[in-house]
Amino acid sequence: MIEEKKVQPWIKTALEMGPVVLFFIAYSKIKDSEFVVFGETYEGFIVATALFIPFILLATAVLYFLTGKLSKMQIFTAILVVVFGGLGIWFNDERFFKMKPTMIYLLFGGILGYGLLKGQSYLRVVMDGALPMDHDGWMILTKRFMSFFFGLAIANEVIWRTLSTDLWVNFKTFGLPIAMFAFIITQAKTISKHSPDE
Repeated sequence: MIEEKKVQPWIKTALEMGPVVLFFIAYSKIKDSEFVVFGETYEGFIVATALFIPFILLATAVLYFLTGKLSKMQIFTAILVVVFGGLGIWFNDERFFKMKPTMIYLLFGGILGYGLLKGQSYLRVVMDGALPMDHDGWMILTKRFMSFFFGLAIANEVIWRTLSTDLWVNFKTFGLPIAMFAFIITQAKTISKHSPDE
């Protein structure tokens, strides 16, 4: 069994968020540009997507090199980025990449829901017991995360289908991380209630 290496939290956060930030910067710089590659014209969004894929693969590889371990969520995310980003580039259609967060959150919510049907908290498995909570606490938190992920999937669909690409990019870059952070903060009381006194 590979032992996870210790790494500074800020380094881990930078590797996880870095590709998203770089995508935002690249998109902001080239969003109004067009690029001709092998006779095919690509808008800035597609080119930024093409840059994002190697960024996230490199960041994931570095994270694995530093920690010796990747979570299932990190692996699924990287795979879906490659699949949907690749489809977007291949068909020169940005909708594939915009659907990617929807698929990720539906997948996460579905996995958690499947575990709940079996009376298990897959969230606890993914987090490797990082939070010292009792079984009831994990089940409550898992139900809430499942609902939250499904909510994010719906929000992503509504935003990319009804609003501009600029607004969607801002939502993906800033809105999703802020929503995740705010959600986790709101669960502090439940975590505290179901944690051992010691």
